[in-house]
Amino acid sequence: MLQLYNTLTNQKEKFEPLNPGKVTMYVCGPTVYNYIHIGNARSAVAFDTIRRYLEYRGFEVNYVSNFTDVDDKIIKASQEMNLSVKEITEKFINAFYEDTSALNVKKATLNPRVMDNMDDIIKFIEVLVQKGYAYESAGDVYYKTRKFKDYGKLSGQLIDDLEQGASSRVDDIDQDKKQDPLDFALWKKAKQGEISWDSPWGQGRPGWHIECSVMSTKYLGDTIDIHAGGQDLEFPHHENEIAQSEAKTGKKFARYWLHNGFVTIGEEDQKMSKSLGNFVTVHDLLKEVNPQVIRFFMSTTQYRRPIRYSSANLNEAKVNLNKLQTAYENLSYRLKDSVEGNDKEVEVNFANLEKDFVKVMDDDFNVQNGISVVYEMAKQLNVYSEKEKVYTDTINNLINTYKKVVEIFGISFSEEKELLGDTIEQLIQERNEARKNKNFKRSDEIRDLLKEQGIILEDTAQGTRWKRND
Repeated sequence: MLQLYNTLTNQKEKFEPLNPGKVTMYVCGPTVYNYIHIGNARSAVAFDTIRRYLEYRGFEVNYVSNFTDVDDKIIKASQEMNLSVKEITEKFINAFYEDTSALNVKKATLNPRVMDNMDDIIKFIEVLVQKGYAYESAGDVYYKTRKFKDYGKLSGQLIDDLEQGASSRVDDIDQDKKQDPLDFALWKKAKQGEISWDSPWGQGRPGWHIECSVMSTKYLGDTIDIHAGGQDLEFPHHENEIAQSEAKTGKKFARYWLHNGFVTIGEEDQKMSKSLGNFVTVHDLLKEVNPQVIRFFMSTTQYRRPIRYSSANLNEAKVNLNKLQTAYENLSYRLKDSVEGNDKEVEVNFANLEKDFVKVMDDDFNVQNGISVVYEMAKQLNVYSEKEKVYTDTINNLINTYKKVVEIFGISFSEEKELLGDTIEQLIQERNEARKNKNFKRSDEIRDLLKEQGIILEDTAQGTRWKRND
């Protein structure tokens, strides 16, 4: 039974989508004014891993994740770089696709943008005004927070407690416009020279929170199965989304709320963020580290737990990933001398491991226990590859199951060997002949030549095999 930890109820619940076999899932995407850092990528990787597992379990997932392409930070960046807002956002949306593609994050079913949904945003706000949940003030439009009786239900905060600190977070100009310090902006009056759109309240642009309410309900329906994002979005962003959406539709906005943990850095485990200046961009890290290692590093920690970023932890991920790759290669290599037929006992034992994998992953996507089962699978691949007699059907059965499970973590085993395989095999054959003729000088020369190219030779009972030293 698949269970999810629902932030809304603070407990694990059986997952039952609104429509059997189908899942609607909305994930808050990036504000595109810079390259994404590892902390941003955590959300993309965590929920891509969850999406992959849901698909592995047979669900059809409609996965929507937005781009915030109108925002104060984007406007500031466009002024600093002397580029238009559209030029800035196009540049970093393309960079997002490049970086996440390198990490083997599947493209969303849809990536809507604020600019492309402006009419819907304005209409949504108009409904809130008509229903008495919002009001116009000097060109701005604010949401009446106190009018929504369940405000604070996601973050578990009482509205009276929120009021105490609200005034200190609002500058004098905004304070004068608001009826209540807790009210938040749905529409902002445009400043001189800023990008803006016509609206019933004059030239302006949306507040941040409204966009996700609009795009989620527009593309997935008034009530969705899963809404997800980083822990830092729980309040006020997701809290405000609930208030806006449920005030407009009169329906429950999202049935399950999932929030991923932060990426921390340094000995004090400080949250990685652009505002603190302690971030590492994926764009830069990809120049130094194999993207599969980065993906494995992030996808093998349960999504609600924090991840500590360090070179040591990346190296550990590299070592473990190499073990999984080697196990795949070891058994794949035996296909050349396998015989027709199968070994039922081996296949049954491996199928039981897959059942163990499902059992632990069904417990709120516990990838840490899940990857432990995968390591046991790798061990079994190695054991079978050492048998004197192996069967073709069994090898294919084990490899296909193994690859299917590992792909949930976003890992695809390299087929790069096929590109230069013929050349390498020729050199290995020449080395074998040299060893047979006791020409050890030439044998060593070939080994050293391949080593310089990053190719490591292993002499086994079944012959000489090779792998890349990544």
